[in-house]
This record gives sequence, C-alpha cells and structure tokens, in this order.
Amino acid sequence: MTMLKRIFSPALLTLAMFGGAAQAALVPPQGYYEGIEKLKTSDGNFRCESAPKPYTGPLQFRSKYEGSDKARATLNVNSEKAFRKSTEDITTLEKGVSKMVGQYMRDGRPAQLDCALTWLGTWARADALLSTDYNHTGKSMRKWALGSMSGSWLRLKFSNSQPLAAHQAEAELIEKWFARLAEQTVRDWSDLPLEKINNHSYWAAWSVMATAVATDRRDLFDWAVKEYKIGANQVDDQGFLPNEVKRKQRALAYHNYALPPLAMIASFAQVNGVDLRAENNFALQRLGEGVLAGARDPIHFKERAGEKQDLTDLKVDSKYSWLEPWCALYHCVGDTLQRKQHMQPFNSFRLGGDMTRVYDPSAESKK
Repeated sequence: MTMLKRIFSPALLTLAMFGGAAQAALVPPQGYYEGIEKLKTSDGNFRCESAPKPYTGPLQFRSKYEGSDKARATLNVNSEKAFRKSTEDITTLEKGVSKMVGQYMRDGRPAQLDCALTWLGTWARADALLSTDYNHTGKSMRKWALGSMSGSWLRLKFSNSQPLAAHQAEAELIEKWFARLAEQTVRDWSDLPLEKINNHSYWAAWSVMATAVATDRRDLFDWAVKEYKIGANQVDDQGFLPNEVKRKQRALAYHNYALPPLAMIASFAQVNGVDLRAENNFALQRLGEGVLAGARDPIHFKERAGEKQDLTDLKVDSKYSWLEPWCALYHCVGDTLQRKQHMQPFNSFRLGGDMTRVYDPSAESKK
C-alpha cells in the first residue's frame, strides 16, 4: 500500500479507480486457464447418468449436531442420517459436476461436458436452491453447493481450450442462475453479529467470490473481500479464531476447515489487484501455521479449547486442500512444502475439484 501511495498521485489514483482498472474483467488465478490435457473425439465408456432431481423445496434441514450443546461438536447419528438423506440430490449434483468437469479437463470427451451442462441446466431451469424458506443448515447447503458449482465452472469458462464456446446459450442460463444464488447468499450471510461469524461465513464468501469471477460481478467480488477481512480480523495474535475455539474438541478441525475458503478468496483477490495477505498482520499466514503446528501436536488447541482434540479430520489429506492456494500466497518452504508434496494431489469438490492441477500442475510429473 505504501508503494501505491508513492506511485500514484491523487488524480492518477482516481483515474485508476474509476477508469480502466475499475472496468477490468475479473479473472481467476493462472491455473484456471489450463487447457484440456488430451482432446478425444470418442466418448469411450462414459455414460451420462440422469441429473439428480432439482431441489426446489424449502431449505429446512436437520443439523448433524442436533441436540448438541452450544459447542455444536457432538455428532447426532440419527439427525446426520436424516440430513444426508434430505440433501442427497444436492450433494450428488455437487460431486457429480465436479467429477465430470475434472474428467473432461483430463480426457476431453464431449459427453462429459454435455452431461455436466445438462445437470446444471436442469437445475438452473428449475430455479433450484432459491427458496427463501430456510434454516441455518439450509442456507449453509445453498452456499456450499454454489461454491462447488461455480468453482468447477471456472475451469470450463477460463480454459484456453474454450469448451463453452459452442454452448453460449446454456452457459448464459447457468451463469444467471449462479448469480441469483450468489445474490441470495449475500442476503443470507450479511450483517451477522461478530459472535455469529465463523467458517460458514467464510464458505459463503468463497462461493460468492467464485461466482463473482464466473459472472464478472464486481459487487459480489467486493462483498467477498469485505467478508474475508472480517474473518481475517477475527484471528488473534496466537493464530486462533475465537468462534472456532468454541467448538471444544473439534476446535482444531474447524480451524482447518476455515482455511480453504479464506485461502481461496485471498488467492482470487490477489490476481485481481487486491492483496489481502498482510490483512491483520498476516492473519491468514498465522492461522495456517497454527493449524499445521496443531496437526503435529494439538497441545495448544487442547489448552485453549479446554478439551482433548478430535483429530479424525486432520488425518485426511484432502482436508488440507487449502495448502495449494496458501502456499501460492506465502511461498511454502521446508517442512510445510514437504508435507504439501507428500499429500498431493489435493482434490476438493467444494473448491471446484483438483486444486493441485490449478496451483501446482507440475506436481504430478515430479512424483
């Protein structure tokens, strides 16, 4: 920021803000421009399954922590089963689109792209997931689904292979639906009191950021950046998020879960000229380092949260998908870099698929 003040006079800064810079199209990080690996003309053994039924009903779902105390950390097996059943079609859409887009970017089979577009188009035409009758779990499902779909869509939209060039009408329909979902997500998650802002708000902001770039919406981009800053400024000097510490035995797991959306937002903001790395004295870096240290030895999380930590999620490599954008932001070295390389490739459908191909495409050839 100091350098910007030195370089720009007030007049030039005004021109930059309201001239060409303000009108520049939003873009994703460079890895999203990667083309299809192997363009194949035949569809091989790929078979397009019928699209899951569009979910158009009230977004009223049971929480898997139903009946838990205010820490919301004790799993209710029966309510989780009910939750999985009632949201099955939504999750099938998320995972299915992510998988098909990933397959298409590797194999280039036309049927893979056609199927993904059919699934998304079916839900878009039905105005799915737009109900304003929702509870907390319902609005959470909306933003998770939007982040998954927009994250996958970015790989199609910006690929140098231009797979959407022959599907412009369908792409426009789908993107308009994404935009409506993002607008509702902004309404769902705006103006919350600070004690209510946690990982859910960060995931909402990621879904809006991905959609902002997919639809070139600066207003959505600005909202996501604003929410990121709120999140970053929640990180204390020791690298803890107080509202995730409240999760008691799952405090470390939820700190880890808060990192993917924050790292992705910062990565997308940076490539669009907004450098968030130093926000709140490098809060995102401090948060990541704290989680990595906690994964090695959770003693500090145990002391802060007051309970022994549940490390189940910390043993799943894909839960560290945030390392790809995070290491691109902060240039990991030493033990952190080795850990990232050991766990690659990272695939997270909630972030849109294969993060290693986006941020570290040479990783596979090194193995």
